[in-house]
Amino acid sequence: MAADLNPYWLSSLPSSWSYGVTRDGRIFFINEEAKSTTWLHPVTGEAVITGHIKTPDLPTGWEEGYTFEGARCFIKC
Repeated sequence: MAADLNPYWLSSLPSSWSYGVTRDGRIFFINEEAKSTTWLHPVTGEAVITGHIKTPDLPTGWEEGYTFEGARCFIKC
């Protein structure tokens, strides 16, 4: 199960880890030591939900999204 984006997760990465963001807003994690990547957070083991999400409680034409810094925002399409 994926978890919502939490800025603490990004600041709590182990020292040999960093993160990247795909063009569609998905966060992935980079193990600099092993030179590998994963969709799962190295501490929690969960994927992070990012990018644009169509939420049923939003008005028609609006989507929920996250900035590269992890701030929640709303996009009118």
